[in-house]
Amino acid sequence: VFGRNLSVQHCLTFATGLVECLCFAGAVFGWASLVFVLKSENYFSSLCVNTTEVNGTQVLDCSRQDEQFSLVFTIASFMNNFMTLLSGFLFDHFGTMVTRFCAITFYTMATLMLAFASPGPALSNLLFPALSFMAVGGVMFLITNMQVGNLFGSHRSTIITLYNGAFDSSSALLLIIKLLYESGISLRTSFLFLSACSTIHLLRTFLLLPRRFIPYPLPDDYTYGVTCGKSQGSESRAENRSTENGPEETAVNRSAPQAQEKAAGLGQGLSFRSFRQCFLSWFFLWHLVWLSVMQLRHYFFIGTLNPMLQHLTKGDPALVSRYTNAFAITQLCGVLCAPWNGLIMDRHKGKPRAEGQIKCASAGESEQEADLRASVLSLFVTALQCVLFSVCATATYLPLQYLTFILQVINRSFLYGGNAAFISVAFPSCHFGKLYGMVLALSAVFAVLQYPCFALVKGALNGDPLYVNIGLTLFSLLAFIHPLNVYRHCRKLSAQRGASS
Repeated sequence: VFGRNLSVQHCLTFATGLVECLCFAGAVFGWASLVFVLKSENYFSSLCVNTTEVNGTQVLDCSRQDEQFSLVFTIASFMNNFMTLLSGFLFDHFGTMVTRFCAITFYTMATLMLAFASPGPALSNLLFPALSFMAVGGVMFLITNMQVGNLFGSHRSTIITLYNGAFDSSSALLLIIKLLYESGISLRTSFLFLSACSTIHLLRTFLLLPRRFIPYPLPDDYTYGVTCGKSQGSESRAENRSTENGPEETAVNRSAPQAQEKAAGLGQGLSFRSFRQCFLSWFFLWHLVWLSVMQLRHYFFIGTLNPMLQHLTKGDPALVSRYTNAFAITQLCGVLCAPWNGLIMDRHKGKPRAEGQIKCASAGESEQEADLRASVLSLFVTALQCVLFSVCATATYLPLQYLTFILQVINRSFLYGGNAAFISVAFPSCHFGKLYGMVLALSAVFAVLQYPCFALVKGALNGDPLYVNIGLTLFSLLAFIHPLNVYRHCRKLSAQRGASS
């Protein structure tokens, strides 16, 4: 698919990175499967109280238990996004090896905490730091793996979206743990095994990844990892070439030509030379809105899936387990859905241009303008998917939730892959890491709204999420502003070219 000139080491780096993202990085988003097991283990069960209904029947009210589980996921999902900003700065300044050491440390601490947590009042609170550490370690794995796209030239966006899709699919890891638990294997055994897998992450760090960064464009003599005695020198020379363009460049788009930065910075009539100009631009603002409203919809759905299924099935544990398994299984398809978004973003990169060539011979359109125009379809389709997913999630017809699960995984795969790909084509490459971290950090603050939404459902709405779901569906319509704004900008540039010609 990527050509015949790739070394075995490049292919191994790509394949093992895909496995790492697929099996570990985004496991925290399989929270619904883990909640089912934790409830079976009676975590936070002391928060359940007996209440008397109007007809005098005694029922067990576990709404406070559900709120506690929702709070665990809210904090973990917040840390997953907010710490991306700090992880990006750590990666930019210290490189791959240091960042991965931190990721392995966090992830190992998370699995050990989960292994030794228990339903008791004290040890059950280990869920809070454990899920947060797992989220932070996982996103660091993703950040250090996205640079692998630089090894594949014009297919970079496809690789980035593929890894983001694998990140989404890794939520199925907790489904596997749930199924093993139902087969008699304890949570402690499963999470101790995941802790032991840290040795695999360490071996990959030393053997198949660079000490610092994978530059772009990739030099012909570039080597990395433990290959031969000259590998360190080759990597150092590549890094020296990449740092000539500025010390703050990110590994995903490192060493991009200055002409590309000027062309990509045409949005809204600004040159986008500084980070401040990028951050205060309308492009960044509407992209932040686009990501935040859809991410809030997804986080609320994932965080409240178990109580929602309890509500729709009227507490039938067999049905709850079946639909929880169905949801987790559909998450595996994320790795298959995400590359389609990358192919949309890469469709103008299929034919390589001569070095230094910026304008298309026929239309007078720069390559970066073509990329920006291609992103309109990606942004619009992603917003449309979210609205369709939200409408299905609002419906109270239980079998329809199978379709909801399918739309959810497709939309989530498009969302995060498209986020990284759009930032890479709309803004100068030297600010990619900071902007990528900033947009996720700010969207994390917005995503905290999922907890008051859940509290509203459990309190004033008596466990019925219908009105909150309708509100979030209407709120999701704001995501259409971003692709319309980019489309208007591209039309404006096209009109300017027509007038000048």
